[in-house]
Amino acid sequence: MSDRPGNLFQLDGRKAVVVGGGSGLGRASALGLAEFGARVVIADLDTGGAAETAEAIRQLGHEASWRELDVRDGAGIGELAEAESDAEVLVVTPGINVRKRLVDTVDDEFDRVVDVNLKGTYRLLREFGARMGERGRGSIITFASFRAEVVEPGQGIYAATKAGVVQLSRALAAELGPKGVRVNAVAPGPFETPLTEQIKSDEAWYGAYARKTALQRWAKADEIAGTVVYLASDASSYVTGSLQLVEGGWTAIDGRFDPGV
Repeated sequence: MSDRPGNLFQLDGRKAVVVGGGSGLGRASALGLAEFGARVVIADLDTGGAAETAEAIRQLGHEASWRELDVRDGAGIGELAEAESDAEVLVVTPGINVRKRLVDTVDDEFDRVVDVNLKGTYRLLREFGARMGERGRGSIITFASFRAEVVEPGQGIYAATKAGVVQLSRALAAELGPKGVRVNAVAPGPFETPLTEQIKSDEAWYGAYARKTALQRWAKADEIAGTVVYLASDASSYVTGSLQLVEGGWTAIDGRFDPGV
């Protein structure tokens, strides 16, 4: 940890691997880390999006590269972790959702969401965690969701996987803490990203989400960057095993009725 407060958030000289950095919150995270000095590697199944994010970072005068990665491919994840074994920051953002009531779902839908959201995260934690532990330093940031804490009809499988991500993160924090590696989960609330297009297209659904937050609005993708930079940097040097809510106050308030008192 730096002994100069002015440097606490700086990431100069550190390599950050952002999985899912080709779009949405992953892209915003990658841009934020680069702005604070990190050398960013974008890993994504969407190679076009990954290349665009890397180019956007380079246009800002920072260093970035990209690689193709499918989080369902265990061998590919192992190859990435070995190739980027000097990474000091890992950000894991990929997620998919099937918005259907549980009694209407089928095994294939369950397996698909679990394989990406939970098992994909597990594979990345295992491979990068082992290498960071050997080197004695690192910060891993997983993306859960406020749905790990609160649910609504039609979000059961997604919520279960995101709760699992939180517990995997806490377990790895406990296991790697003595080796100098921190692991934290981020829980975004209603952010405008490709994953929430279905909600945004429904005016009643979209408006209800905005009204439930204390701030009475949805978040823009770049509003996640500050939390990611904080968790990646020495500013959070004593923070591990935590769930960082970024949900506009959703879970802090009731939100159903505003009494006239």
